[in-house]
Amino acid sequence: MNYKQSKILLLVLVLTLVGCNLSQTSVAKPPQQDLQTKPSLLPTHSNISDSATPLTYKIETYNSQVMGASRTYGVSLPPGYEQNPKQSYPVIFLLHGGHGNPTDWFIQNKGQALKTVEQLYTKGKLPPSIIITPDGNDKRGSSPYRDPEYIDGPNGKVSTAIGDELVKVVQSRYRTLNNPDFWAIGGLSSGGWGAMNVGLHNLDHFSILFSHSGYFNDKSGPMNSPISYIKTIPLQAQKKLRIYLDSGTSDIEELEEAQKFSQVLNKLKVYNLFRQFPGSHTWKYWREHLSDSLTFVGEQFRVAEIAHSTDKLGINQNKNGQNN
Repeated sequence: MNYKQSKILLLVLVLTLVGCNLSQTSVAKPPQQDLQTKPSLLPTHSNISDSATPLTYKIETYNSQVMGASRTYGVSLPPGYEQNPKQSYPVIFLLHGGHGNPTDWFIQNKGQALKTVEQLYTKGKLPPSIIITPDGNDKRGSSPYRDPEYIDGPNGKVSTAIGDELVKVVQSRYRTLNNPDFWAIGGLSSGGWGAMNVGLHNLDHFSILFSHSGYFNDKSGPMNSPISYIKTIPLQAQKKLRIYLDSGTSDIEELEEAQKFSQVLNKLKVYNLFRQFPGSHTWKYWREHLSDSLTFVGEQFRVAEIAHSTDKLGINQNKNGQNN
């Protein structure tokens, strides 16, 4: 064998050894085909056959043991809900404000939420979700002269009725993703405060909270004032929270409240996004910026999906002896 032939033979041997090493390295990784074919936890708008059908809502009734009376809530099911019986969905609670009711977020001259939700579905900014609008009024009923009390107080255990009892009713009636990372609660004005208060008192059900033009100090005391109460929550629970706040620049008191609350959240290192937009304490403002809060919610749902998929992948790898 001459020198040239020896060099060629040596090169072939080197390439063969390198190829073997590369093959051994790639085997240790999760099979790419499994990652690509892994079913998505969240539903997607693109694979829903009747996505062009306009969303609708219903007002439903249930017997509330907590409030000792019949209660109502609004519900809008996502497109394709009936056609996909094996699919479970994230849930979004929308709370009304003072002298409001469960239809406020849906009707034409107020929230028009379904129009916003349809647009976000189409743009892929929000995965198809179950939208729930609770009755936030206490035993006194609705009044233009006072805000509803989203607390467990002398006029009824509204916080428990919404944050625990209604959650369980929704879970029993609809196909929901029951991990709190896939449940969001938000609202406007006193409903913005209510969403924070109800959410913080029911962290086993909600981890995503949002407020439009809300306030965070309540006259009933620190137990129902999110700016104070959040400091009493265990650090582990604080880390799981995802909070969105916005207020109009002409809404001076609410804007200052949101700024102060965001500062407290930052000191506690609670993940939050605070935004201010031109506008005031009106349905026009809330209609325009519901898309901002729900886009934030959609982002958190996606983050949670990735985290849970990664956790499951890690568990499967441990079971297969691929990861120690």
